[in-house]
Amino acid sequence: MTGTPRTLAEELRTRTDRGLVGLLRARPDLLNPVPGDVTQLATRAGTRASVVRAVERLDRFVLQTAEALAVAPDPCPYDTLGALMAGDAGDPAVAAELPRAVAELRAQALVWGPDERLRLVRTARELLTPSAAHPSPTGLGPTVAEAMAGMSPGLLQEIIAAAGLPTTHDPVTAVASLTALFSDRARMAALLDTAPAESVAVLDKLLWGPPYGGVTDRPAPHLQWLLDRGLLIPAGARNVVLPREAALHLRGGRAHHTPEPVPPALSPATERDPQLVDNAAANQAFTALATVEELLKEWDLGGPAVLRAGGMSVRDLKRTATALDTTEQLAAFWLELAYAAGLIASDGEADERFAATPAAEEWLQLPDHERWAALAAGWLAATRAPGIVGTADAKGRALAALGPHLDRSPAPEVRRRALGLLATLPPGTAVPATAVLARLQWERPLRGGAPAAGQAPAAADGATAAPGADPADDLRSRLAHWTLTEAELLGVTGRGALSTHGRTLIDTASDSAAPTPAETTAAATRAAALLAPLLPEPVDHVLLQADLTAVAPGPLRRPLAEALGVLADIESKGGATVYRFTPGSVRRALDAGRSAAELQEFLATHSRTPVPQPLAYLIDDVARKHGQLRIGAAAAYVRCDDDALLSEILADRRAAALRLRRLAPTVLAAQTSPDQLLDGLRAMGYAPAAESAAGDVLIARADSYRTPPRTAPAPVPDGPPSPDPTLLAAAVRAIRAGDLAATAERKPVHAPAPSPGALPRTTSAETLATMQAAVLTNSALWIGYVNADGAASQRVIAPVRVEGGFVTAYDHTSDEVRTYPLHRITGVAELADDSV
Repeated sequence: MTGTPRTLAEELRTRTDRGLVGLLRARPDLLNPVPGDVTQLATRAGTRASVVRAVERLDRFVLQTAEALAVAPDPCPYDTLGALMAGDAGDPAVAAELPRAVAELRAQALVWGPDERLRLVRTARELLTPSAAHPSPTGLGPTVAEAMAGMSPGLLQEIIAAAGLPTTHDPVTAVASLTALFSDRARMAALLDTAPAESVAVLDKLLWGPPYGGVTDRPAPHLQWLLDRGLLIPAGARNVVLPREAALHLRGGRAHHTPEPVPPALSPATERDPQLVDNAAANQAFTALATVEELLKEWDLGGPAVLRAGGMSVRDLKRTATALDTTEQLAAFWLELAYAAGLIASDGEADERFAATPAAEEWLQLPDHERWAALAAGWLAATRAPGIVGTADAKGRALAALGPHLDRSPAPEVRRRALGLLATLPPGTAVPATAVLARLQWERPLRGGAPAAGQAPAAADGATAAPGADPADDLRSRLAHWTLTEAELLGVTGRGALSTHGRTLIDTASDSAAPTPAETTAAATRAAALLAPLLPEPVDHVLLQADLTAVAPGPLRRPLAEALGVLADIESKGGATVYRFTPGSVRRALDAGRSAAELQEFLATHSRTPVPQPLAYLIDDVARKHGQLRIGAAAAYVRCDDDALLSEILADRRAAALRLRRLAPTVLAAQTSPDQLLDGLRAMGYAPAAESAAGDVLIARADSYRTPPRTAPAPVPDGPPSPDPTLLAAAVRAIRAGDLAATAERKPVHAPAPSPGALPRTTSAETLATMQAAVLTNSALWIGYVNADGAASQRVIAPVRVEGGFVTAYDHTSDEVRTYPLHRITGVAELADDSV
């Protein structure tokens, strides 16, 4: 195609396949479904939903360039755009970056046309052009022509006369004359030299926006001076507006107050020893594993109930936070982390409650670095945002941990971008969170919400522009802030700097912000391999002390930790964990089926110090009493060979609530359940044991409660997925082939020519004859085809064989060999010799 393109579709046709691939990669929503030809692609690229999504992904300077084009003449020469961005004084940084910004807008099909005739697509112009309802971030108002539309011809003539311009015969030339005055730097400066100081002060207040102001029914003389000369134009009953051309003159030609061609620097930077950073991150990674493991242990016999609306109650969240010795907000993070990794879920029973999943059992058996990899991969890809737990939803209801409505689809992209910024720094370098947030806001200024728009009109006599919303308050900034905190908790960063294994975690083969789950898992596995040597080595011994405590000098091997957790209670955590032995903890071990001799041997084997005498006495004393009383179901009964002990229990006032009575010298009956009877007697200081219907002692092993098999929650995608290279290449081939079918020159046929866009129509005999001739001449045909579902399409095919009512042909549209029933072909036409 030669000459200047007249439409976006014509320009897209001139692009190379690589250019179309770049467009489809940048705007994947254009692929669903694959456009039939270039015209459909251009039409879809101009729809409002697609343009909004594309504009939201522009960085601040590219967005400022698009905003400048929206207030520039259409079409806009490149030099005019440069003047709007850099102003009359010029700006080397703007001049250096403007070609990149224009190229980015072209690549995303938001701008088309040659440099001397740049055009912003119509939908983008409608979105970014200033209006009374939607002020532009530039702060500019309407043009003189737009503001004076509908103004009476007499008033127009009075305004141009007051401005020192000759009167005209029609409103069009009057508006053009005033526009030329405001756009002429010398004449405009001369006019403003005659303005009262108060008038200039009013213009200064409206200069950078909002351009609208309020006036009274009887404006002050300095306001009337501006109204008389069109420097303020009525915009309603009591509102006025500063016209765009006048504002640009006062601004020195700049469309934006502060162009931002260069992203904010990541500073101030603090350099630390990379090895210290890695060690700090590894220690925190181990703490994260211990915290999640403790959560699973806390829920080993079943977790809290699921609310009717989903999620955990506030009371259960507080209880979990107390068990984990942390705050409620951090407890919500650990819960959501385990949920994202598929370690906890709801059991789906009638009385629904949360519990560990079967996957948690497998996770607990993995080496520490592999367990960390599972947590890190789940966190990085999760769309759930624990930081919003406790905040109110749209209906004012508090959002619950593990509940619905916690998904925020931008979360994975924000996490990767925040960590990616840290990865651009030298190893061991940390920067303040505010610097990271400022850079992210420059990269995606609109992703957190709408542009800064909609401010109320200011009073022209003295009000200033209404302040916009706090940029740090948008969703994207909050997600980034939570990312930096969560990365430190998980051990991805250490002391504010990205660790070596953290760099590997975000290093995937895909350049997309949303790599595939397989790529994320592979990167997490590589990162875990780097983390493994830094994790503390588990120990296989404890140090018993005379005060009935045991000190674990490091993380214990799993079997030892599990056995000791039954025999003793954890008193304190940290670098060394302290366990305390109590009568209750020893009885718990005996209830689990261990004998006193086995407990003594266990301690002697795993302690580097001798078993203290007080601890040995405690075990023997509790074991001597353990099981002397037997509890069974009658409703419940107590039996004991020592009738004196039963008499002692009956005489105890604390046993009144159990409603005991003697059935025999060695048997008491109770009007309560066996479990309640066990708890009641233990509260009185006895050590009863439960027995079965056969009279055998029941071993109270802590059998783990698990949910049925559950999968980790699927992330909620932020728009269509990024297409892979194979799909992009196939889509471009299909678009090219469809465009060929729609635009190729046809040889004339005897039948009436079809209307543009209509399927060709020929008789069955003509179709068959044309097909057979094409096979012999190896030529391409244009056909109309209706599939089994009744969907009609146009195709370009090269017939290979015609037999049995079918034609086998190479389909240029789908780039494959296909077979078509002849009765479904509505018509056929030969292509001109140079069409394929």
